[in-house]
Amino acid sequence: MPEIPEDTVWFITGCSTGLGRALAEAVLDLGMRAVVTARDPARVADLAEAHGDRALALPLDVTDHAQVVDAVKRAEAAFGRIDVLVNNAGYGYLAAVEEGEDDEIRKLFDTNVFGLADVTRAVLPGMRARRSGHIVTVSSLGGLAAFGATGYYHATKFAVEGLSESLAAEVAPLGIKVTIVEPAAFRTNWSGPSMRQSAIRIDDYGETAGTRREATLATYGRQPGDPARAAEAILTAVGSDEPPLRLLLGRAAYDIATARLGILRSTFDTWRETTLAADFPEGPL
Repeated sequence: MPEIPEDTVWFITGCSTGLGRALAEAVLDLGMRAVVTARDPARVADLAEAHGDRALALPLDVTDHAQVVDAVKRAEAAFGRIDVLVNNAGYGYLAAVEEGEDDEIRKLFDTNVFGLADVTRAVLPGMRARRSGHIVTVSSLGGLAAFGATGYYHATKFAVEGLSESLAAEVAPLGIKVTIVEPAAFRTNWSGPSMRQSAIRIDDYGETAGTRREATLATYGRQPGDPARAAEAILTAVGSDEPPLRLLLGRAAYDIATARLGILRSTFDTWRETTLAADFPEGPL
């Protein structure tokens, strides 16, 4: 385990279950301080009770701007600063693109993208003032590769990847680091109680999105990824002198992401001449 100062202050969203809770437990067990947040603070109250004044449990719905601002202010008042922000709150949505329901799509983006951006903007002023900090954003393997039935979820994670990569370029000169975490399937509630899905079913997508809907739901409770080990991996990255911009988690994430790189390279090379021919001809105008 890397050496991370014991007085490090973490602010973690979505701590009621899964990776967020596993990370909060790991951070607190190592003697660090943590602001643990959830829509229902009763679900993280035990963490605060077990760790005394090193833990602060706060209500946080990342889609509620006033609550975001209040939570960050209370965290800074209690601990003086936020050293590591972990944007973990989010969920999935199953639907073929044509089956998507407008209200559900907007709610998904409000949480996975706009809520994440809101929390990040609220924390950044303090990090900028101190010229230090680390923002860890939990994306997904689905931020690198897309599959049927989860198009809207992928769209949120692709957005988060672009946002975070731009952020990394902007804040690096200010002493702030950014890491995008890209897990494969981990044994959390993502494909179970936390998953939402469209009530619309179109028969023409039965063999594509429909089949993958059922396959995704069937993974619940059998996912190969261990949230506790994922938490250890995140701690290793945060404690590194040179943390990665992207951190894949799980064998499937590595295998699928590297295969994706090969497919992209092959496609780019195949269409190279067409690509290059799109520029103005070389020479004087």
